[in-house]
Amino acid sequence: MDKTLTMVFKNAAGRNVSLSVAAPREDLTGAEVAQAMKDLIDGDIFITSGGDLVEIAAARIVSREVVELELE
Repeated sequence: MDKTLTMVFKNAAGRNVSLSVAAPREDLTGAEVAQAMKDLIDGDIFITSGGDLVEIAAARIVSREVVELELE
């Protein structure tokens, strides 16, 4: 099963901006993700078309299961 950590921020224009990370650690906590998101905002390293990242909006781990079909 493929897993992706999706972090959602608000930019200066008030729009959502998503940053995804493949294969997050299994024991990842919400507190660790929140701290990493705060660090990204404070580091001011990402600029979007709507300006800098200014606020944490959400975070989620998305699981996706892929089943290959046998073709005859």
